Amino acid sequence: MRIDIITVVPDILKSPFEASILQRAIKKGLVEIHLHNLRDYTTDNYKTVDDYQFGGGAGMVMMIEPIDKCISELKSEREYQEVIYMTPDGERLQQKMANRLSLHENIIILCGHYKGVDQRVRDQFVTKEISIGDYVLSGGELGAALLCDAVIRLIPGVLGNETSALTDSFQDDLLAPPVYTRPAEYKGWEVPKVLTSGNFPKIEAWREEQALERTRKLRPDLLKDE
Repeated sequence: MRIDIITVVPDILKSPFEASILQRAIKKGLVEIHLHNLRDYTTDNYKTVDDYQFGGGAGMVMMIEPIDKCISELKSEREYQEVIYMTPDGERLQQKMANRLSLHENIIILCGHYKGVDQRVRDQFVTKEISIGDYVLSGGELGAALLCDAVIRLIPGVLGNETSALTDSFQDDLLAPPVYTRPAEYKGWEVPKVLTSGNFPKIEAWREEQALERTRKLRPDLLKDE
């Protein structure tokens, strides 16, 4: 998979891809991350990427011209399945969305900034708008990093255990059950006996029961069709 991220502050996005699982995925050649500084696609000496909004009002708006130049250049080199715009008023990022995006070969992520982008960018270039929650950040870079993490970890070969991602919370519309590790007893606090019993059918039944119970308690909205 190749992910091209368009941003006015690329330095914010360097760190997330230089450690842990994402770094290993890149080193394995399972994913390519390319950061594009939008200021490189301007024509004036001040590298201007924003301007005042028509009709007045507070806040600057990202201009269409440099975004058009960047996206058009990328599209001339390869085909992209999605051009994603990170925005608070987009579709809420969920696990099923990450699952679908992980199957793509090439995607572009455009990070909003200031007051957002010229609406014509959204009308003409963007194929999907994604929000990470009902709140506003200074820019879309942190949201883009979260999206990349959610997607990249699903690519076969990225995680050490191929089935690990399939048992995460939300994969089956349930939260994950509690997990434990050694020691089996610590300060009188014991691991549930079923988990050390070696009876795997009973263990799976316990995990399913716990997942359902935890979901009912913490996220009953996920069980609206129950």
